[in-house]
Amino acid sequence: MQFATTDTPRVTLVGTQSSDFETLVAIRIEAMRDSLERIGRFDPVRARERFRDGFSPEFTRYIEVSGERVGFVAVRPLSDGLLLDHLYIKPSAQGLGIGSVVLRQIFREAEAAAPILWVGALRESASNRFYTRHGFQIVESGEFDNYYVRHL
Repeated sequence: MQFATTDTPRVTLVGTQSSDFETLVAIRIEAMRDSLERIGRFDPVRARERFRDGFSPEFTRYIEVSGERVGFVAVRPLSDGLLLDHLYIKPSAQGLGIGSVVLRQIFREAEAAAPILWVGALRESASNRFYTRHGFQIVESGEFDNYYVRHL
């Protein structure tokens, strides 16, 4: 997937169904593999089980660019705001501005629903820089993850 450096990708968010589980978990594993391998925690069976435990198709949407599914995002309600539970972009589509476009759309949607958006990120992942660049502030560091908040 290629875009001119001045182009903003045309991103569409498309609903998912329970039957999309296999496709979604494959995207998650592909997107997280490098980060998890760097810290010696890559385990596709565990990744699959963790995703299955929290998978809610009603809160999950594919990220499509020019009709191609390049990732997915899941935002779920919490008692004190919203949780950006998943935002995964396939490695072949990373670095093209797609995640930023998705976040801007999530921010617009979230502003009407909740004053706070939470997210967690693997400590050794480049996603930490991505989230801080988009206005998230770290609130806690766990053994493997950092947790962030963004007030909308």
